[in-house]
Amino acid sequence: MRTIKFLMLIILLSIHTSFAQDNNAKEFASNGEGTSLVLPQIQVVPIKDTQTDRHYELYIELPEDYSENTNKTYPVLYYTDAKWHREILSSCQEFILEDVILVGISYQLDINEDLKKEIGVYVSRFRDYSIKEHSNPEIQKKIQFGQAHKHLDFIRNDVITYVDKIYRTDPNSRTYFGYSMSGEFGAYILMTQPDTFNNYIIGSPTVKGEVDYLTEMNVKFGPYEPSNRNSSLNANVFIAYGSLEEEREVAPMEAFIKLLNDRRDVGLSVYKEVIDGNHSTAFPSTAVRSAAWLSSLIHPISSLGKEVSFWSIPNLNKPYVSTTPEDRKDDILVDTLAVSNKDQEAIRKVSQDIFEGKYGNYDALLISHKNTLVYESYYKKGRVNVPHGQASAVKGYTSLVLGRAIEMGYLSMDDLNKPLISFLKDINPEKLTQGAEKITLHKALTMHGGLTIDRDKWKTFENDSVRLKGQGLVQTLLEQSAPISDTSQTFLYGNFNPIMVMAVIDAVVPGTAEDFIKTELLDKLGITDYKWSKHVSGLPQAGWQASIRSRDMLKLGHLVQNKGKLNGKQFISEAYLEKATSGIVRPAIDWMPKNYRYGYFWYHTPVNVGNKSYDMTLAWGGGGQRVMIVEELDLTIVISGHDRDDDKIMTPIFDTVVPAFVKQ
Repeated sequence: MRTIKFLMLIILLSIHTSFAQDNNAKEFASNGEGTSLVLPQIQVVPIKDTQTDRHYELYIELPEDYSENTNKTYPVLYYTDAKWHREILSSCQEFILEDVILVGISYQLDINEDLKKEIGVYVSRFRDYSIKEHSNPEIQKKIQFGQAHKHLDFIRNDVITYVDKIYRTDPNSRTYFGYSMSGEFGAYILMTQPDTFNNYIIGSPTVKGEVDYLTEMNVKFGPYEPSNRNSSLNANVFIAYGSLEEEREVAPMEAFIKLLNDRRDVGLSVYKEVIDGNHSTAFPSTAVRSAAWLSSLIHPISSLGKEVSFWSIPNLNKPYVSTTPEDRKDDILVDTLAVSNKDQEAIRKVSQDIFEGKYGNYDALLISHKNTLVYESYYKKGRVNVPHGQASAVKGYTSLVLGRAIEMGYLSMDDLNKPLISFLKDINPEKLTQGAEKITLHKALTMHGGLTIDRDKWKTFENDSVRLKGQGLVQTLLEQSAPISDTSQTFLYGNFNPIMVMAVIDAVVPGTAEDFIKTELLDKLGITDYKWSKHVSGLPQAGWQASIRSRDMLKLGHLVQNKGKLNGKQFISEAYLEKATSGIVRPAIDWMPKNYRYGYFWYHTPVNVGNKSYDMTLAWGGGGQRVMIVEELDLTIVISGHDRDDDKIMTPIFDTVVPAFVKQ
């Protein structure tokens, strides 16, 4: 529905632009006096700056359902240059931001009348939105540039205080909108008192000559430190400018964007758009595009295009938590979370803790019981409709692809113990290192392939798409490796093992491994919105660089939970899956918990609840991607994130989530 309304607004803007251009070309005679248009949905509220005694007005527009939902709180969008911005933002509220309170801040009303006549009713904007004093003493004396700090105090101490007191606002979802000079003011707020707003929409900011000051403010605020949440600007930033703006104006804006990105601040999301048009004509589209961006951080459904990078996705202002997930017609059954009130509150507490960063940076937590989604939650960069990077969880999915090939008869269980090169008919065995035949599928799947590659020497080959194409990758690896021996075949994570398995899949299935993954796994599961990158060899990546939606992660987990069955029919080899998800080896590596074992790219760990232990199998990727299955409890849990230390999240999974289902 939001997408339809967004398209309607675009059409209306186009019609409005054409109509305005047509009217400008004609002269119309008026037969009578005009009257002022009164907009009843906008409340005009006088307000005084208590520090300077200056008088302003607020233009407040409430959502349509405000009076009906008396227990609901609402995000607030504050905008300056209200005279110019009010109409288009009001339209955006109607079509895109239905749940948002709009608060426009007028220019000063009681300013010198001579100045108003000379410059315009908007003269106070030059004083209120500017960071520095003017270099010309006469102009400075007249206009009083450089009082952004006073206007910010007015907004913080008077405007926001009043709005929060009178209306049901969400204090965790405040947004600032400014364009041109008021965009400059937005940049000033962000760099001096970023906690004023959660989200900043900064259109074509006039920061020429202000970059050094903004840089100084950035230094004063201090660098981002992952261990210190207070070191983050903790803001979502939309910044845009026109494609036809002059280079002397664009360069400072790009310098400001670079300043923000160079912070490498996990709590800071910066999204840039270059809008068709010049400084003036880019404004309408900037308003509409930024409204769509804002909608994507208020709601768990993103309206941003697929080209948006993960790091540009804005952080949700508050967690989205549902104990009765919506049926989205994606072949996932849904129902209500049926655990005790105490356990339900405990799980909700986990969600709130995740949102507040207690366990790190996580984006989603989904719980399925008895093949039915009963709890769905998103945080930070998590969205219902946006594929999330899977990191090394892709290894687990590659294992499922192999299990599908076995179920379809392209491989057998006995083949797991055969030399890997026996399936690769294009390999020249005469050039291979000694012991190459010792690498079996079983060895590769348990990370015991045993390759010893000089990494510096490998750099001369790693981007050679001609030499490494297809089976040429395995050929080159086995030419460059030191001899394979019992000594070298110890657990070594990664080490080209996944991509060698993918080479076998590509060799034995009809067509290509890429086609097989699509037609025989993802399509049959109804997974259509995904990205699965290619290795330089042309093979699908086998150990990382794939993205799928969190709900689709559940579908893969359900395959494991149901012993490889899909809709009651065997889909993945049951014998293979049983072995793949068992604890075949116990790796002695620092980063893996001591009680974890490793199967065929899947992990295995016990979960203790009271005096009983339950087996959990999981696909695990860096940053916090996990698909966890406790078969005995009919339980599948999915988490996704972008965390640097992704062990903390398992504490509430083990202590709160799993125990809640033990008695069900």
